[in-house]
Amino acid sequence: MNREQRVSVKQEHPKNSPTIAEAVRGLHNSETNHRRYDAGQGLCSPYNAAVTSFLVGALLHASPDWVSSADWGVSYNPTHICALNDSTVIMRCTYTYPTGHQIKKVFWTKTKDKEKHEEFPDLSEDPEYSQRLQYLGDKQQDCTVRLSHVTLKDSHMYYFRFITDKVDKKWIGKSGMSLTVTDLQVESPDNVTEGDSVSLTCKSSCTLTDRATFIWNRNSQPLTERRDRNNELLLQSVRREDSGRYSCAVDGHTHVSPDVHLNVHWLSSFHDPPRNVSVLINGSGEIVEGDSVTLKCISDSNPSALNFSWFKENESSAVGSGQSFSALQSGRFYCQAHNQHGSQRSDAVTVTGEAFINTLLYLHIIHQFGELFMMIFLFQFITLLVGM
Repeated sequence: MNREQRVSVKQEHPKNSPTIAEAVRGLHNSETNHRRYDAGQGLCSPYNAAVTSFLVGALLHASPDWVSSADWGVSYNPTHICALNDSTVIMRCTYTYPTGHQIKKVFWTKTKDKEKHEEFPDLSEDPEYSQRLQYLGDKQQDCTVRLSHVTLKDSHMYYFRFITDKVDKKWIGKSGMSLTVTDLQVESPDNVTEGDSVSLTCKSSCTLTDRATFIWNRNSQPLTERRDRNNELLLQSVRREDSGRYSCAVDGHTHVSPDVHLNVHWLSSFHDPPRNVSVLINGSGEIVEGDSVTLKCISDSNPSALNFSWFKENESSAVGSGQSFSALQSGRFYCQAHNQHGSQRSDAVTVTGEAFINTLLYLHIIHQFGELFMMIFLFQFITLLVGM
């Protein structure tokens, strides 16, 4: 109903029409209604007709948007989105308004409350959103928007706002759309022994809206045989080789969970010598002139290894002791771990000494060609004396 029609309704009120309060009391007073009912015609008396006409007209005049509110609206689908950190989110919605209006401005905002004479803040003008927000809708009925590279700080309620060409004819969908942004965490058991069945879970703070295929990594390398739709990785009868750093991700997304270390302990009778002895090299394994390379001997021992010995390959005598060893020269070194039940040695590792080798080569060249350089010098000196 337009403004002109509302005015005409108001002009049809009888001169002695009651107030709104009187009209309400009149409609709810059964004795009065019965007394003023025309039984012969089956219609309300002129008094009741005047009351009804005035009441409707007064309400329309006092609240011009009340009757047309059913024609205005914003519908969000879905109303809640759970998205992965650093992903792209599509927030879909549609909006409606009465015929005869033209849309002048559309935008999304993070608040549904404002001061009376202020406008809602437009997210496209917000520096935190302007480069990541793209409106995909139109100025007819589609209000879909895309938000890229979402972060945990983007978890919020979002609302669509549109403004028409009519004075004070604007609308905001106050039901809003909820966005929750989550990261991923790997949950693993604390104590794992060889032969156990182990379940690792890729957890998020909410259930992802889009269907997700989870990917698992061990020591930053993908476990290509495991691409599950559920968020669990099941390891049957684990071995020592299953130890390592595990992380999870969602196929098609860049976000990766932090690493969680899975340590598989070996079964022991408490009377075994050290097992799985190996050498860790600190750095590249290359000796820089005047420096050394630190080697560390590690093992599985139950009871723990009591002492360690270091050997250079093809030499029978130990070149060092202790869990750590500083190699001052190039060569192949290995360690031997001992406890009260026996010992075991590691494989040999190679330590190179490029700077050291280059120095020896230089000295060798000087030694080989030193006599030649001296003869040349003496020849030039004698020639100079003869010329004088």
